[in-house]
Amino acid sequence: MSHNPIRPWRDITRRKSRQVRVGNVLVGGDAPIAVQTMTNTPTEDAAATIAQIQRAAEAGADIVRVSCPTEEATAAMPEICKASPVPIVADIHFHYKRGIEAADAGAACLRINPGNIGSAARVREVVAAARANGCSIRIGVNGGSLERHLLEKYGEPCPDAMVESALDHARILDDLGFHDYKISVKASDMFLTVAAYQQLAEATDAPLHLGITEAGGLRTGTVKSSIGMGALLWAGIGDTIRVSLSADPVEEVKVGFEMLKSLGLRTRGVNIVACPSCARQGFDVIKTVEILEQRLSHIHEPISLSIIGCVVNGPGEAALTDLGFTGGGKESGKMFVAGRPDHNVSNADMIEHIVELVEQKAARMRAEREDAEVAAE
Repeated sequence: MSHNPIRPWRDITRRKSRQVRVGNVLVGGDAPIAVQTMTNTPTEDAAATIAQIQRAAEAGADIVRVSCPTEEATAAMPEICKASPVPIVADIHFHYKRGIEAADAGAACLRINPGNIGSAARVREVVAAARANGCSIRIGVNGGSLERHLLEKYGEPCPDAMVESALDHARILDDLGFHDYKISVKASDMFLTVAAYQQLAEATDAPLHLGITEAGGLRTGTVKSSIGMGALLWAGIGDTIRVSLSADPVEEVKVGFEMLKSLGLRTRGVNIVACPSCARQGFDVIKTVEILEQRLSHIHEPISLSIIGCVVNGPGEAALTDLGFTGGGKESGKMFVAGRPDHNVSNADMIEHIVELVEQKAARMRAEREDAEVAAE
């Protein structure tokens, strides 16, 4: 536990939604906001796909989506689903039979797009397969693939069209007595996406999966996603997220978690507070932070760490973090523990010393958690 007190002005009141299950992950209600990503390997190559899923899971992914465009892809799904350490969502477009095959193969959730999967009768068949296999469903509306009649009605993709598409499809599932679904209304236009989610959040109690689709590369996509999704999350909207980047899926997971950590919605891993550095710095802040991010990436426990180059803001930031290092000169600086100045450390030894302190604190937190779990049994 951090030594920091709870601050009411930082609280986010989440929108009330019903809860669905994606394998062993709960989505909606009071469940933590889940972080998703998607593989970009050929699904037919089960070994490569499993390896990518495992890397994403190690980075913190709660759920991973896998595209199933062909019979060969769904044929690989039993092996993939069995080996995956996290629930698998099967991404289905155009061919409804792939959805049926994926459900039979062990997928925990089926993502279907009402704009391209076909008739209501085909949707019924997919729903039957989902029900029989204990799968949930994500209704995935995309601004780039809306139904023709909605484009004719509204003239272009717009919030009203996207929400109408989502609710029309949800009605089909509701009429079939199937309520284990979540909804997304994504677009590459950030403003369109945010407006659609705001409208949808008022119209349904279904869990909402957030994303700015086709957001771009690592830098531009991170900025666009953080602004759009951050605004929604800050308003309490969103039960699961995927940051869509033209980058390694692991980067999507990292950005997603940093987004949630910044808003106080998830607390996994080390949160490093660091200055941008200037001429006052007593050590190379930028290089130090880069090394620490790599060296501490294996830590899952929520620990806050401040790395500040000088005494202007260093003591104040360190007072608010679990551990902190403040530069004091060209040779050494001050180490803070639980917000208080504790001891001096040479700049040369600082990185190894900080890594050791963080790992020790993480070990204590794990032991406390395990003791609490044993006591609760």
